Amino acid sequence: MSTHNKPQATNNELLSLQGITKSFSSVRVLKDVTFTLPAGHTLGLVGENGAGKSTLMNILGGNHQPDAGQMRLGGQPYAPRNPIDAIRHGIAFIHQELNLFPNLSIAENIFLTDFPRTAGLPWIQRRTLYTKTADLLAHVGLSLPPETLVERLSAGERQLVEIAKALSIDARLIILDEPTTSLSARETENLFALMRRLRERGISMIYISHIPGDVLRLCDDLVVLRDGEIVGSGPTGEFTADRMISLMVGRSLNQLYPTRRGQATTRPVLEVKSLSQPHVVHDITLTLHRGEVLGIFGLMGAGRSELARILFGLDPHTSGEIRIDSKSLGRAPALDRIQRGLAFLTEDRRTEGLCLEASIADNIALVSLRHHARTPLRLIHPTGWREGVRTMREAVRLTAKAGDSQPVKTLSGGNQQKVVLSKWLLAKPKGLILDEPTRGIDVGAKFEVYQLIHELADKGAGVLVISSEIEELIGICDRILVMRQGEIAGEFARREFDRERVLAAALHISRS
Repeated sequence: MSTHNKPQATNNELLSLQGITKSFSSVRVLKDVTFTLPAGHTLGLVGENGAGKSTLMNILGGNHQPDAGQMRLGGQPYAPRNPIDAIRHGIAFIHQELNLFPNLSIAENIFLTDFPRTAGLPWIQRRTLYTKTADLLAHVGLSLPPETLVERLSAGERQLVEIAKALSIDARLIILDEPTTSLSARETENLFALMRRLRERGISMIYISHIPGDVLRLCDDLVVLRDGEIVGSGPTGEFTADRMISLMVGRSLNQLYPTRRGQATTRPVLEVKSLSQPHVVHDITLTLHRGEVLGIFGLMGAGRSELARILFGLDPHTSGEIRIDSKSLGRAPALDRIQRGLAFLTEDRRTEGLCLEASIADNIALVSLRHHARTPLRLIHPTGWREGVRTMREAVRLTAKAGDSQPVKTLSGGNQQKVVLSKWLLAKPKGLILDEPTRGIDVGAKFEVYQLIHELADKGAGVLVISSEIEELIGICDRILVMRQGEIAGEFARREFDRERVLAAALHISRS
């Protein structure tokens, strides 16, 4: 591992922030942020989307400079001019969207900017490169050849490569931003075990997450941001999940999930019979009723997202039947299914659900524009769709400083998710498939998404929710189906909801 000139802090203090303030134009996004982080400690940083977490981390990483305030690292003044400067000081970032090149090997990704070379010569010392990489992979518990291409790795393995990359710069502070978003339960536990080992070695970490339970399990101390200010801080032992959530959203949430007022009907909106696709799904039979919120749970690889894509016409199936309002869809493409009243919120909202460079208005109106086209030239009449966009923005409580013209890429994760939901709600679907609808968004935004799901069901639509969080499905659904290895492995009515029973069905564990 490379070494750096890093003076040690006195009193075990690694990082100190005093009065950090930052504004963009006339908008103040950070206000007098002050806290300290000891060496060998893990600090939980929580707050709603837009609370200022990203801006604060960008200042720490040298992407932005503060308007006021001072930072100290290892007992010395710290004012990074750029990200390279931060790396040289031993600060590493593990982003939610990993910064790895899939077409390069593990070794090449780790040492991309610092390949071992013979003095005075341009050639890379491959043997040294692989030896150093193997040593780093051993530290993170990853037993793969250094020359393995990153594109062949699972999400959890890529996460470990990122941490190995951080160790390669001899990082003394690692910042992890929503690191479990794409991980399975087992990969998440492996990551947590590694984080504990790193802490024992004296490495400090800042852990950013929207999952209160994980923060309380992993972190020594906690800082809660709201509207750019610290509204709560201290040892995690002084916090409960309820107190943390209340501080984050600025109001008391009596419960994490809204009360389900409506009831499912017996009228089917989406029927699936004996649906199969080799090596993907097998003999899937289910019914989604009008007014029903139907959950699908399963471990990673169970076939949940693959089923959703088949239902929406994005992927093929070899046998079986899909019906909407009792009428067979046959092999109809996705556009025909949209016109028949089916909608699909994809798991990957940024890549597949949004036009990031386009405005909020253009994204929301995208699916419904055909309803506002005037014949015979099919010209779009602006008044109708703009009014619809405004109505949807108010309905989902979407906040945007620049209004409808603001580019979607500038919004927080929660607001981006609201844009995708608005796009489909404006189309007034009969059946809506939601794949991980609250992944990567904060607690307050989750509550609002749950309310929208219930409101849509109360108006008579059928909502199919795919989620990796059992508690989420128990909190919002009328019925839960469990998938395992591409098949339906269990079904639970609301009166039968039990976390252990649902998980046992997913794991194929018999319970007496």
